[in-house]
Amino acid sequence: MLRKHFLCLAAFALIASFLVVACAPAATPFPTSTPAPITFTDGLGRAITLASPAQRIVSMAPSNTEILYAIGAGAQMAGRDEFSDYPPEAKSLPTVGGSFGGYNNEAILQLNPDLVLAAEINTPEQVKALEDLGVTVFYLSNPKDMESMYQNLLTVAQMTGHELEARLLVEKLRKRVSAVTEKIQDLSDQPTVFYEMDATDPNAPFTAGSGTFVDMLISMAGGKNVGNVLSSPWAAISSEELVVQNPNIILLGDAAYGVTPESVAQRAGWEGIDAVKNSHIYAFDDNLVSRPGPRLVDGLEALAKILHPDLFE
Repeated sequence: MLRKHFLCLAAFALIASFLVVACAPAATPFPTSTPAPITFTDGLGRAITLASPAQRIVSMAPSNTEILYAIGAGAQMAGRDEFSDYPPEAKSLPTVGGSFGGYNNEAILQLNPDLVLAAEINTPEQVKALEDLGVTVFYLSNPKDMESMYQNLLTVAQMTGHELEARLLVEKLRKRVSAVTEKIQDLSDQPTVFYEMDATDPNAPFTAGSGTFVDMLISMAGGKNVGNVLSSPWAAISSEELVVQNPNIILLGDAAYGVTPESVAQRAGWEGIDAVKNSHIYAFDDNLVSRPGPRLVDGLEALAKILHPDLFE
């Protein structure tokens, strides 16, 4: 009798549990979030909309390539211009031209990019030609100072889905810049600097004047750029004018092309320049001051160590 009573109670409990489950409301799945389209205004004043972070990017400038790798978006690159050689892994990417300003639009189309990142070395006409082919092109203007360089990093990070990485990078770069500026802020002695870009004609070498990255970084590093006497940002300066300016330091941005401190010291008429007399002629990696990306901070540090070695031992 007890056994029969127990079995009835067990059956009743089982039926009740089924009823509870049956009457429970059905589970509602969590909504899946799709990234909302985001619109940017590029350096040509055009509104560029991306439906989602770009995954196949073609860079048309070395500075853009360096930005993409620095923020963690290097794996999203599908192609590069032929001068993009940093970081070294970028050289394994397919190239789309760029020598003498010529780009292969057909090669760009074959890479099926969802974003082409252009820069100021590219013309508005080149941007328009790609746009007419149905390609999304963002024109990234050159920064005017370090702050606008940081903003460029953050903008590209938004377009590629790497905002956190870019914010951390910018924070590190700011600290490095501050470490330099704090050391030189009370200096009264500012050496004069001649930055040589091209000495095809050694009697009238090209240099960088006011408004250039070179000028900005020399000033930030605690020096005075003698190229500021010129009326153009990029111009030749005569040997006679250099003797008058008498720079304390000569930096060879054209060292990559075979120009050496020894060859500079042998130039006629240069023997009276302080930098020559004191052997203060140095080879310098021009990429650190000519590519408007995160390595501008490397350039600043390298310049500060040359200009004020006693502060950066």
